Amino acid sequence: MHKQRQSTVRYQPDERPPALLSIGLGAQLAILTIGGVVFTPMIVVQAGGGSQSFLNWSVFAAVVVSGVTTVIQAVRIGRIGAGHVLCMGTSGAFIAICVAAIAQGGPGMLATLVVVSSLFQFILSQRLSLFRKIFSPIVAGVVIMMIPVTVIPIVLNNLDKVPAGSSPLAAPVCAAFTMIIVLAIALKAKGIFRLWALVIGVVLGALVGAIFGIYDSARVVEAAWFGLPDGSWGGFDLDFGPVFWSLLPAFIFVTLIGAIETIGDGVAIQRVSWRNQRAVDFRVVQGAVAADGLGNLLSGLAGTVPNTTYSTSVAVTELTGVGARAVGAVLGVFFILIAFSPKLLALIMAIPMPVVSAYLVVLLAMLFIVGMKIVIQDGVDYRKSIVAGVSFWVGVGFQNALIFPEIVADFAGGLLNNGMTAGGLVAIVLTMFVELTKPRAKRLEVDLDASNLPQIMEFLKKFAARNKWNERMSDRLQFVSEELLMSVLENGKEQQHVPDRRLRLTATKENGGAILEFIAAIGDENFEDRLAVIGEQMTETSIEKEFSLRILKHFASSVRHQQYHDTDIITAHFELPSQ
Repeated sequence: MHKQRQSTVRYQPDERPPALLSIGLGAQLAILTIGGVVFTPMIVVQAGGGSQSFLNWSVFAAVVVSGVTTVIQAVRIGRIGAGHVLCMGTSGAFIAICVAAIAQGGPGMLATLVVVSSLFQFILSQRLSLFRKIFSPIVAGVVIMMIPVTVIPIVLNNLDKVPAGSSPLAAPVCAAFTMIIVLAIALKAKGIFRLWALVIGVVLGALVGAIFGIYDSARVVEAAWFGLPDGSWGGFDLDFGPVFWSLLPAFIFVTLIGAIETIGDGVAIQRVSWRNQRAVDFRVVQGAVAADGLGNLLSGLAGTVPNTTYSTSVAVTELTGVGARAVGAVLGVFFILIAFSPKLLALIMAIPMPVVSAYLVVLLAMLFIVGMKIVIQDGVDYRKSIVAGVSFWVGVGFQNALIFPEIVADFAGGLLNNGMTAGGLVAIVLTMFVELTKPRAKRLEVDLDASNLPQIMEFLKKFAARNKWNERMSDRLQFVSEELLMSVLENGKEQQHVPDRRLRLTATKENGGAILEFIAAIGDENFEDRLAVIGEQMTETSIEKEFSLRILKHFASSVRHQQYHDTDIITAHFELPSQ
């Protein structure tokens, strides 16, 4: 259950702000994020030894795909898209494995791996409810913390990449100046101005680079204002040889981790886009993950780096109070316009590598903190602490070839050589172990019908008796279950077409209390939202329904309703009453 909050939202997703406001905010988000969209493929292609022609094409394709998928996230097509302002851009999580793909198999290998791995994201989006306990905040947080650990070495290796004959001071001065400016603004600025720290730092760093003569101004001058890039598509590698099979597990894993990041952004954007705080709609999250999968598929077909959602759009939405979908659509259009302007792309691609590297160091440091926050967002007990700590340091060990390198170097095609993959796998295994060793849950599956209420009550009585709980606890379980069942059936009557439905009831003992989980196809109404506003605008016709909700609120310590496309999950927590 959640509390109502004082809202600062000016425009909700389903509202239409003035056109000038939408254009202004869309342009601001484009300026804030275009650097990240462009810099990732630049780092990947250059570190992987790709040609200049492929670099030009990869950057162009990445910006186009990011623009298209940003629009889809905003407008939502069927079940694809969140219907919120979620900026899409190239994913830093893929830098290390994309570099390996290009270095070992070329651009064609990268494209094939991205296409194949993207299919798993579609599967996850459709069956997200089945994986909710495996891909926990602990797993997501550990993997996100491991991203900087795996990418920082690649970024730091580019700190001194300047044209031959440049001053020996050019690289260190440009990198240090960029870092100082970014940190000074980020640490001291307030409000929305703080979001511009990275942009200002990169622009001023590029100016210093121009003074040293390492800003490639000739590229900008020669580029046309409009047209296609001077580059070529890398094609596909369909041999499916050892390189493909050795890198595929890492690509699949990082793709799923990217989906976890998108899940987090899909939850966060809902919390800042509505005036009255409401329960998270996981159908929106599924749409965001599906659009992410579409973006990865398009990236693979175009032969560029995969993409993901950018949390910047969440921060801007919270600061401006504008969550209207129109802003996301405008942002995507700006990306596409930039992609078809070689001069604008050249303006960004000409930025010296020491400046880009300094930018990425700050960005990756912030990403590490994001991972830490995700780990602790639901509270950290000793079990979660062990899972997070062990997984992180095991990942660091494998990344640096410190853990039995002679044994694991060739294991599964070198899968464990990537710290993010190794740490994430450890976190998943430990999480599954914790889930599997919990007290065994009792399950009952029946038709979702009032005639089965006696069978449900008997099931709960036996569950309480088996755990030697007093009569008050048994009554609580039964009262809440009865009211939930009646509410679900009442909600079903309001639907035009209600197919035969099944209810699966799971009862688990945990921390001295109980957790009941009701899994069924319920409808559009969210009980968590109804509980949050109980007592407000009471009418004579709603008294019976409100009384039912009051029973839920009184006897259950918390009720959570997660809505997915394929099912609804209502989870009720109970504390053991005193004797």
